[in-house]
Amino acid sequence: MSRRILNSWFLTALLSVCAAFNAHGQAAGTYTPYSMYGVGDLSQPGSAYSKTMGGVGVAVRNNRYINLINPAAVTARDSLAFMTDFSVFNDNKIFRQGEIKSASNTFNIGDLAMSFPIWRSSAMMVGIMPYSDTGFDYGFRYADPDLIGRTGNIDYSATGSGSIYKAFAAAGVTFFRRLSLGVQWNTYFGQITKTFYTDFADASYNSIRNGTTGSITGNNFKFGLQYEQPLGTKHSLTVGATYSTPTKLTGTMESSRFSGGSASSDTLYYKLDQLGKDSQVYLAGEMAVGISFQERGRWMVSFDYTRSDWRSSGLDGARGFTASSIFAASVAETYRVGFEIVPNINDIRYYMNHVAYRLGGYHKKEYFLLNGQPVTATGITLGFTFPIVNRYNGLTVGVDLGQRGSLTGEQIRERYINVSLGFNLFDIWFRKMQYN
Repeated sequence: MSRRILNSWFLTALLSVCAAFNAHGQAAGTYTPYSMYGVGDLSQPGSAYSKTMGGVGVAVRNNRYINLINPAAVTARDSLAFMTDFSVFNDNKIFRQGEIKSASNTFNIGDLAMSFPIWRSSAMMVGIMPYSDTGFDYGFRYADPDLIGRTGNIDYSATGSGSIYKAFAAAGVTFFRRLSLGVQWNTYFGQITKTFYTDFADASYNSIRNGTTGSITGNNFKFGLQYEQPLGTKHSLTVGATYSTPTKLTGTMESSRFSGGSASSDTLYYKLDQLGKDSQVYLAGEMAVGISFQERGRWMVSFDYTRSDWRSSGLDGARGFTASSIFAASVAETYRVGFEIVPNINDIRYYMNHVAYRLGGYHKKEYFLLNGQPVTATGITLGFTFPIVNRYNGLTVGVDLGQRGSLTGEQIRERYINVSLGFNLFDIWFRKMQYN
């Protein structure tokens, strides 16, 4: 691949990422009532490559793509290559609770990551991606006739916005050509704002506004391993595992309550908490295991299981994180499966034989309970990677169709179509020239 072509691709990637961050800063990264709880709606980790296979990656090793799920996979690469991956996605949702329906459309960044070799069988990657997003806006009018008869119409509304991002740096090394170990340092940062309004139509009553603004930071580590066992000359079996340590949140949580009306206004309450000192709140640790089987260069099937226990996170009752008494932190679990096939990567006649075709599915239980009941999501994914210039550079297009929640209890049924667009760039940057 020529340097001129690569530079053009890299410039396009950089401009696209800048545009994505700008759009994300101007609008909510997500829109869902479920984001009002805890630290918001947790983003699905991984690049567009893994998302098109149900989100698998714990046991995936592929030298054409950056694996953001397991830091041990950073060594699955050409030893002289520089790799870049970035993605964006569009999320479309339809909500229903009883006879009430609504819809939303949001745009968000997926990831920006770069990977490069260090020395022999070791490599590094750095990047940034969303960890969670908060975005909701709803309201209703009280219908109790006894209450309305005394006070007049009362309207209640709630809004929320903000995101927590995760920036990371990871390094891995492979021993004996089979065992790979990796470690990743993550730093979390962002701001979440939630505001709740109670407005009285009768001017003799003051309206009330409650709100919290959290400026959040934190750090943790993620450890990973993969072991690849060749089976004959073409096939191999890989097992993998990761463990993320709990993250103690630091920063500030500003809480306030204001009363205002035509006659007077007053500050009823104001408090600035130091997270990590006045209140102890954590992002839960996480463990994951996976297994994959593949015919190198042609097809692969993979399965992941992930578990994280949020019950000791401190979110229950924590100011700014518990938006309702029906919320309770719980154990999150996810099952994922994915399949990929490339018909003939060496075909010199038919371009479509170079395309990677993928299919996946997942079932997950959210990290909280509502009225003691779990909130689950189930979906299927499909996608394609179209090679550009050579077989290592590609454009990935993926679709995620699923449903979260139900029409029972206090839940809202959420059906969604998520369309992702990813770019992976590859070039030999560390090649020693033989001639001047």
